Amino acid sequence: MNEIILKLKSIYDKYKIIIILAGSILLLLVPVIFPKSYIMGIICRILLYIILAGGLNVINGYSSQFCIGYAGFFCIGAYTEAILALRLKINFWLLLPIAGIVTAIAGLLICLPTLKLKGKYLALVTLGFSEIVRLIALNWSSLTGGPMGLKGIPVPKIFGIEFKNSLSYYYIFLFLVAIFLFVTRRVINSRIGRAWMSIREDEQAARSLGVDTSMYKALNFMYGAFWAGIAGAAYAPYTRYIDSTFFTLDEGFNILSMAIIGGMGTLIGPVAGSIVVNLLTELLRPISEYRLVAYAILIIAMMWLRPQGLFGASKSILAGKEIVKKARKAEKEAAA
Repeated sequence: MNEIILKLKSIYDKYKIIIILAGSILLLLVPVIFPKSYIMGIICRILLYIILAGGLNVINGYSSQFCIGYAGFFCIGAYTEAILALRLKINFWLLLPIAGIVTAIAGLLICLPTLKLKGKYLALVTLGFSEIVRLIALNWSSLTGGPMGLKGIPVPKIFGIEFKNSLSYYYIFLFLVAIFLFVTRRVINSRIGRAWMSIREDEQAARSLGVDTSMYKALNFMYGAFWAGIAGAAYAPYTRYIDSTFFTLDEGFNILSMAIIGGMGTLIGPVAGSIVVNLLTELLRPISEYRLVAYAILIIAMMWLRPQGLFGASKSILAGKEIVKKARKAEKEAAA
């Protein structure tokens, strides 16, 4: 697998400009190539989950914090957009950053009291947070519509053009995915990203080198939550109706499975994970009640055969000790 990835990377580096131009043109022509709303609906869902799995990957994969209640942040973003759009008639394009900021603040409020928690303890806190958010959405009827949810959410408009179906909404999701990947890549390659990765590899060593681990962990949680809010704000007008059943624990585990399968700690991992899981969902639609069983089997197989995921780095701590040792041994042999 690593050899294949290295070969693909070398080909990409050699023909980078041509591949980017061809890929951009192809992405822009997708609604023309696949005009059926069913197919475009699947593609839109893949793009949405690229943002969600990518945001979770920033938290779990780059700083090694363990969040499994990501659906709670998704819920906050969706309800923020829907409530403000319906009650205050705020423009969708203004609501995107507003929902992201509100969700990032929620991420900070969850992160601050849990900075010293790790692993399963932090995971349980985020799990409880997700359920609390869902129950608030279910029971606060005067604000969220309660069990009836919120319907008739206004669709986005630009220059008088309404984005009211999957064929047109595809470009909104594509634009957000492009922004997410571009910004996240810049952040990961910055001082902030290097601090996150140093915390992931060895928090005590990072602290001894002067890294303010508490601040960077809080920034990491806020950044991941911000993009969940953006995804939620984009999702609400896409469906034009939301209720608390959209944001259950199953949804959180669904997002987590994409990050794990694709490979945490990489930008391409959540993209691959979103494609694999969403296509698998469509294939298993006739036996949808066993969907989670299939995900579990796939994740167990990944943990056994390739614990760092499809595109995870073999030299990362996420790959497991044995794989890390093999990767380092191979590097030494190559250097010799």
